Amino acid sequence: MRIRARVIGGGIGGTATALALHKAGADVVVHEAHPDSAEDLGAFLTLASNGMRALAQFDADAAVRAVGFPLREMRVLDAAGEEIGRGPLGEADDPRLRFRCVRRGDLNAALQAEAVRRGVDVRHGVRLTAVEEGPDGVTARFSDGGSATADLLVGADGLHSTVRETIAPGVRPQYAGQRVFYGYTGAARPPGAAEQITMVRGSRAAFGYAVSPDGETYWFARVADVPPKAPGGWREPLVELLRADAGPAADIVAATHDAIFATDATEVPVGTPWRSARTLLVGDAAHAASPATGQGASMALEDAVVLAKSLRDAPDLDAALTRYEALRRPRVEHNITVSGALSRGGRPTGAPRPGEDDLVHLLDWDSTLAA
Repeated sequence: MRIRARVIGGGIGGTATALALHKAGADVVVHEAHPDSAEDLGAFLTLASNGMRALAQFDADAAVRAVGFPLREMRVLDAAGEEIGRGPLGEADDPRLRFRCVRRGDLNAALQAEAVRRGVDVRHGVRLTAVEEGPDGVTARFSDGGSATADLLVGADGLHSTVRETIAPGVRPQYAGQRVFYGYTGAARPPGAAEQITMVRGSRAAFGYAVSPDGETYWFARVADVPPKAPGGWREPLVELLRADAGPAADIVAATHDAIFATDATEVPVGTPWRSARTLLVGDAAHAASPATGQGASMALEDAVVLAKSLRDAPDLDAALTRYEALRRPRVEHNITVSGALSRGGRPTGAPRPGEDDLVHLLDWDSTLAA
């Protein structure tokens, strides 16, 4: 089934969706409201093995492996700074599937450059204002007065999605119980091996850090009891909070002299409608979760593969979207629930994420999705 698709949002999920749809034979155009490809340079993220596996299905893993750095091992410290656990991350033995730590803006830029290299039309600088569905197509209307009509409109426009408002009016992201801070420093020299991420189970914060090959420490802190911001910024309040524990966290933040980025952990409520006849939400627009499980970007990359395969293998658009939702909803909503429990200080279920056992087959580009 060859379709015309318009993707709203040129971030990680939107550009990945465009790349996967393009590989499946769709005529696809991406519309990104920001004027360039790297609008969010501040935060970083970790792509897990499932995310790297998804990228490989539409041949974008090499472009992503050219940015950031791999992570092969995790170690865990307690509040006293003592090591309480260590083990491999994901499929660490396969270079293509190793976890990867990358700045969000660099990842956006790499994916968009790959899309443009393949001939995908990526358009910047105009914002979606309205969506109108009809029996023969769906029309997107933009802030410059222009419009575009396609068979399918994919809303990959993030946490505060305009497309979601047309499908699920009034649904808003919810606070998930923590504020998340990110920073970088070249001045700290924390302990740890190469290609290792260290997680600290502190008494007042969950803290993590990894050191890049050039010696820059990437760090984050997830804090429930957020201190007041000082006139000079977040550094001193965070250092004071982290000094309650031993270990490297406070010293890393104290050595951070550049900007510290802060954002609330938020989630889209489970059960939120994802689709109408010709419009579909993917990524954070559909199923944003708090960052506690570190799976947001990887889940969006999975979305891209499963949607492309559903459209490729189904007899019509309705069957494709129905199949896509049936395959994706249990898995991503389990992630919302588990990640939210971690952010709120609870204990998530130990049950495996739905679809985990069948994930390799589900993502395998050469396999067919059963009806």
